[in-house]
Amino acid sequence: MEATDVRAAAAAIGAADALVVTAGAGMGVDSGLPDFRGDAGFWRAYPQFGKLGLRFAELANPRWFARDPTLAWGFYGHRRNLYRATIPHDGFAIVQRWAAARRHGGFVFTSNVDGQFAKAGWPTDRIAECHGAIEFDQCTADCGVGIFAAGADEIAIDDAECRAKGPLPACPRCGALARPNILMFGDGQWLRQRTAAQERRLAEYLGAVRRAGGKIAVIECGAGTAIPTVRQFGEAQQRLGAQLIRVNPREAEVPAGGIGLALGARAGLVSIDLELTTALGM
Repeated sequence: MEATDVRAAAAAIGAADALVVTAGAGMGVDSGLPDFRGDAGFWRAYPQFGKLGLRFAELANPRWFARDPTLAWGFYGHRRNLYRATIPHDGFAIVQRWAAARRHGGFVFTSNVDGQFAKAGWPTDRIAECHGAIEFDQCTADCGVGIFAAGADEIAIDDAECRAKGPLPACPRCGALARPNILMFGDGQWLRQRTAAQERRLAEYLGAVRRAGGKIAVIECGAGTAIPTVRQFGEAQQRLGAQLIRVNPREAEVPAGGIGLALGARAGLVSIDLELTTALGM
């Protein structure tokens, strides 16, 4: 990564009429959230599951809500508590400021379920969470209640065993066990109506910008290749004429015409912002 890449990214954002911020797990790492990259990363964050030999892809599966609900909610409850306690890093404010200065504003597309963009103040009607969100639940009995907001109470966790204690989240209609409205591995029960509505708004936004002849810049932060949903979305936008800027410390390679910055999410955003505010005077 060279200074010229940062300058090119800043120039692309400065020239854009609309900003699409796409984000994977690396966006939250700089806020102190754990990196589940590989078994070692997951087991560093959750050594209790390492002792059981449970990998992230095995644990993040809806079968545990039927097989072992306290274990399932131990994992997801701990994550919900952690995300609620986490303060978004200043990179979130930087992209919000950039979007506010664009003629058509901005939109977020993220695979993160942590709710950090909304917590940082990004308008909720300009966020698409393609894997769902931990602040919403659904009924495991499929009683027809649909998707509902999670309760405000912290979920009590036995830290030694990473198991939930006390009452587990329940469906407000039928009282059955609730589960997060998050797309898990092998998940045929996930209700995607909320995400589908978000993605429709995003498609309408992009269509309106393009019909108006607006230039779109896509800045991708911390999205890897292991689960490539976010990267594929950004590359699809590039093929439609958007400028792709990829910020990733390990996997910054881009298709021809893209701009790759081998930096962490916050460091990349801060570097681009410095260029925008000094060299470009924006």
